[in-house]
This record gives sequence, structure tokens and C-alpha cells, in this order.
Amino acid sequence: MNQWIAIGALGLVGVGIPIGMMVVSALLRPTVTEQGKTVIYESGEVPTGTAHVQFNIQYYMVALLFVVFDVETVLIFPWTLIYRSALENGATLTETLVPMLVFIGVLVVGLVWAWRNGAVEWVKSPRASRRKTERQS
Repeated sequence: MNQWIAIGALGLVGVGIPIGMMVVSALLRPTVTEQGKTVIYESGEVPTGTAHVQFNIQYYMVALLFVVFDVETVLIFPWTLIYRSALENGATLTETLVPMLVFIGVLVVGLVWAWRNGAVEWVKSPRASRRKTERQS
């Protein structure tokens, strides 16, 4: 029971410190509204345009693909370290290799799907496509 008390106390401290810091900063900070507080910060420069910019969905697709393949490497590297020791401890080649091949197969299927749906192809700007058609003429 003493271990649970320690865990609860740690949880209370972990939640209490950030909340306490926010309360203290809310009490101590100046409440004078300045024009600079409502302006979007752009490295000290005067902003142009609005803050709401639509990004191309392909940026997010590339980011998701990066995360997926980053997780792949996080899972494959430890597997390569325990592969030999698993074989030495009596595991069969099928027991050690098939799960990783299935995992890599699922990733390859996902990559092929993303490739066929155009997730890894960049959209050309209108200016670049005009230049291409002018060169072909």
C-alpha cells in the first residue's frame, strides 16, 4: 500500500507544480494590453497578410509517411539486435523471421498504396507547368 501512496504523491506533485506555476504567473504578470500582444509574431517583422494560410495536404501526407517509416526503424533495429540471440536460444528461423517479414510486407503495401494515390508526388506550381509547356512548344 505504501508504493501506491508514493505514486499518488508523485502524481499530485507532477500535476501541482505546473498548475502552481500557471497560477503564480497569472498573478504576477502585467495585465496591460499592448498592441504588440495582438500582432502575430514574425521574427520582429511587420506581418503581411493573414495568419490563416492553407497548406497543401501533401505536406501532411509526407509527414505521416515519415512517422510511419520512422516507427518502422524504431522497431526493426531492436529486432536485429535480438535476432541472433533468439536463434542461439533455440528459436527457429520461421519463428524469428516471419513476424518481421509480415511487418515489412504491411509497410510495403502501405507505401505502394500511398504511391499509387499520389501521396509522394509533389504538385507542380502553375508557373512551373507553364514553363514546361512553353519548352515543349
